[in-house]
Amino acid sequence: MFDLSGKVAVVTGASSGIGAEIARAAGAAGARVVLAGRSQARLEDAAKAVIAAGADAATVAVDLRADDAPGAIVEAALARFGRIDVLIHSAGIYTQASLEETNDEVFDDQWTINVRAPFRLTRAVRPHLGAGASIIFVSSMSGHVGSPGDSAYCASKGAVELMVKALATELAPAGIRVNAVAPGNVHTPINRELITAEVEREIVAATPAGRIGLVCDISPAVVFLASDAAAYVVGASLPIDGGFIAQ
Repeated sequence: MFDLSGKVAVVTGASSGIGAEIARAAGAAGARVVLAGRSQARLEDAAKAVIAAGADAATVAVDLRADDAPGAIVEAALARFGRIDVLIHSAGIYTQASLEETNDEVFDDQWTINVRAPFRLTRAVRPHLGAGASIIFVSSMSGHVGSPGDSAYCASKGAVELMVKALATELAPAGIRVNAVAPGNVHTPINRELITAEVEREIVAATPAGRIGLVCDISPAVVFLASDAAAYVVGASLPIDGGFIAQ
């Protein structure tokens, strides 16, 4: 039921971390995968894992903030595979800053990458999606609960959560499902320097599951949402946070 054979999946933020693992998992489930990210070298490394999983892969190096980024991704996917069935928004940035430290640039950067970019790409991909297609946003537990020093990030992920619901209700009549996964604390390159030994102890103590997540905890849920097994899952946000927001 979780088979993605015959589907073409576009994954942003696919050069490392959660995005790279999602791309690999989608390939292992049978999808042909278009990996999008800023670094061509890192994309090629990530694509090797997709190919090793038995899937065909293409890469497109692009800055999602660029005006022509959505068109470039769509063009690359259609040129290589001729279709798009699954769109996975994994690209994102996180900058921790107090209210006083959150200047306009800090706020705008997180809004541009976390909210505006996936909206623009969804708009560009929409004409190429048919019934049975799936769009999946990688949100965050920060779209559900607040935390000090994260006002700009929480604002962006809260916007993602409601964008998912709005798009889900708009696109469902066309047979296109829109959902999200909301990871909690996960070991990735983006937070490697932030999660010190002391911070890790604090996170583990505050997490019912008693550990920090891994990227392989996130990818199976994304594959599920992309598959026909989730045919009646519309507008959902699945927390994958070890029980953090359940408290």
